[in-house]
Amino acid sequence: MGDAERLDRPPAWVHPSAEVEPGAVLGAGTRVWRFSHVAAGARIGADCVLGQNVAVGPGVTIGDRCKVQNNVSLYAGIVLEDGVFCGPSCVFTNVATPRAEIDRKSEFKVTRVRRGATIGANATIVCGNILGAWCLVAAGAVVTHDVPSLALMAGVPARRIGWVSHAGEVLGADLVCPRTGDRYAERPMGSETGLRRVINLSGFGEEGFETPREEQTASVG
Repeated sequence: MGDAERLDRPPAWVHPSAEVEPGAVLGAGTRVWRFSHVAAGARIGADCVLGQNVAVGPGVTIGDRCKVQNNVSLYAGIVLEDGVFCGPSCVFTNVATPRAEIDRKSEFKVTRVRRGATIGANATIVCGNILGAWCLVAAGAVVTHDVPSLALMAGVPARRIGWVSHAGEVLGADLVCPRTGDRYAERPMGSETGLRRVINLSGFGEEGFETPREEQTASVG
């Protein structure tokens, strides 16, 4: 990215009703909407959108181009990699067995949502798990264990009911994306669980599409 293009990029924007504490970091082009709260120590990448009534706790890391829809709370220990979609009112936890009268801040567990993953509305992600790259968690599902890359998860507790493409389309038996024509193959036994893309016609999801992150410190008094 050249110097001229960097100068053309819009700064982060924060709605007057939202609060971004001093010490929070927002990337260029990120938008924070009504009644949201970003705590000091949170780091949010470029070109993200935080919808209405989103809470981002201290120590939370959000990558570039993420969309966090209305009424989502992200607590300490949560990491969203680039391009993650969090649907309205989805839930994250950070303690396995909370009690109101017992301090368990030292027991916060890390939950990592990898590149391009989608979490549907009202889904619950139990802490300490990893959601694989480009997976899709259906609305209302309850994730209680690690999720493979490109897995389609549904139910309570969530289980894999299929595979999805990088473009988010459900794959049939031929493992061909109906939107892009990309072709996939299941990984052989004994290797990493999930799919691998064997023919990429779309170019979507390639690391070469990434752009350098710009950050700025933003706060609202």
